[in-house]
Amino acid sequence: MGVTMQTVNLFSLTGRRALVTGSSQGIGFALARGLANAGAEIVLNGRDSAKLEAAAKILADEGATVHTLTFDATDHEAVRAAIDGFEEKTGAIDILVNNAGMQHRTELENFPADAFERLLQTNIASVFHVGQAVGRHMIARGAGKIINIASVQTALSRPGIAPYTATKGAVANLTKGMATDWAKYGVQCNAIAPGYFDTPLNAALVADPEFTTWLEKRTPAGRWGNVEELVGACVFLSSPASSFVNGHTLFVDGGITASL
Repeated sequence: MGVTMQTVNLFSLTGRRALVTGSSQGIGFALARGLANAGAEIVLNGRDSAKLEAAAKILADEGATVHTLTFDATDHEAVRAAIDGFEEKTGAIDILVNNAGMQHRTELENFPADAFERLLQTNIASVFHVGQAVGRHMIARGAGKIINIASVQTALSRPGIAPYTATKGAVANLTKGMATDWAKYGVQCNAIAPGYFDTPLNAALVADPEFTTWLEKRTPAGRWGNVEELVGACVFLSSPASSFVNGHTLFVDGGITASL
């Protein structure tokens, strides 16, 4: 049986507008590009306007309709003002991808308190701030898609990243809470948990031959992930195909959480 047009339309994002936080590079940029290729209009976000404009130019040159929205996702008032202003002047944000995040690697007994606070603000408070600001508009319209970027560390840990692991566990549970509160309004809230991907955040690990050898042996797929391999999950969770998927965390990890 061939693929029908009706099936294809289940995954179409034509006519939708998607905001991706932390999208000037890495996973955020790859997801923005993937959503654009599925038909969505894109809103790139970050704190560095020059980097955002450079990323926007790449997508625009590829034929996407792109906006940039510069705000600090950890600043509640700035987030609210930016989102409300965009909705009023430009239009609805139909899809939100909460991707902004950071890492800090230090053994737990010496982990700096200020680094712990930055992780809390960047990795989990930002999901609350942006999710609430966008979610209020989605609730009023009776429709919307929110995808939070969790991690393989939502389920597992490694030495030196205990606070990061705590924040990513919180992302999964906040996703469940969002779905519990907002599914009744027609808003689907889910998460994607990437495994080990070759990104700027993981540059130090990618450059470490010993770690790469360990990872290749530890992961059933036997390799690092490519950021483009996250796009299918994001398109699915952004599209009509996931209309009854709520509060789920989808692991895209080459099987690492399935195997000892």
